[in-house]
Amino acid sequence: MTPEATARHRTRMLLAFAVIYLIWGSTYLAIIYAIRSIPPFVMAAGRFLLAGAGMYLYARITGAPRPTRSQWGWAALLGALFFLFGNGLVVYAEQFMASGLTALLIAMVSAWTALFDWMRPGGLRPTIPVLAGIVLGFLGLVLLVAPGRLGGTDIPPLGAVLVMCSSIGWALASVLSRTSDQPKSIALASGMQMLTGGVWLTLASLVTGDWRDFSAAALTSESVLAFLYLVVFGSLVAFTCFAWLLTVTTPSTVATAGYVNPMVAVLLGWAILGETLSPRSIVASVIIVLSVVLIIRGKARAGVGGTPAVA
Repeated sequence: MTPEATARHRTRMLLAFAVIYLIWGSTYLAIIYAIRSIPPFVMAAGRFLLAGAGMYLYARITGAPRPTRSQWGWAALLGALFFLFGNGLVVYAEQFMASGLTALLIAMVSAWTALFDWMRPGGLRPTIPVLAGIVLGFLGLVLLVAPGRLGGTDIPPLGAVLVMCSSIGWALASVLSRTSDQPKSIALASGMQMLTGGVWLTLASLVTGDWRDFSAAALTSESVLAFLYLVVFGSLVAFTCFAWLLTVTTPSTVATAGYVNPMVAVLLGWAILGETLSPRSIVASVIIVLSVVLIIRGKARAGVGGTPAVA
């Protein structure tokens, strides 16, 4: 590779990392704006049906083979875990949870993933740094959600439970996806999971009845723009950069988004929404992010990659 080509490649990598760091970190803020006039499950369902359809069509047009029945079955399971639980519960919880706190709780995905990977048959025993990261992460979690005042308001118990269930669902899907029957095309597999996830979220909207709260006349421009941002940038653009980075660098390097995204979300929530950063929340933030760093770097030394959780 010539020096000019090397420089262009390095620039593309830096831009791609900037996209997954900043855009995925900003999705928590975008969700807050989107659900101000769009019911949560309706918004999430629309986001992933549109993004999934676009990804699926792109993959098929560019030559990806038609998926099998088994692959659709796995897509339905992973779509439920990733998008109904992993994203849907986050969107619902952000009706009464601060975006920064939500992102910090979601960062626990790394700890849950390491635990599930250890518990599965033939699972990987965590290294000392990974084990230390798991313990540290749960200590930070306890500090964050323990009874008491945090950032001027109490953390809603229901919100904390929903977000924790979300991170558990995402972690379980991450572990299951490693041995699942999926298409070789990353775009096709992701499109299928987004589509099935969108169907699950539509069913959730019907079951909970939140679709009744949708009114086209009540839509605000900020909600519509936030929704489009989530579809185009949060799902399609960021995922394309994520998938490309996986082909040109190590999974553990890409997984560094797992400890950058929460900090981006916290800072945006503070700067734009006025979410308060109390001393307690700052300490808990540092502990949780440090735990994610230990887990990701510990996995990198062991030759195991990771996947950041995305709102």
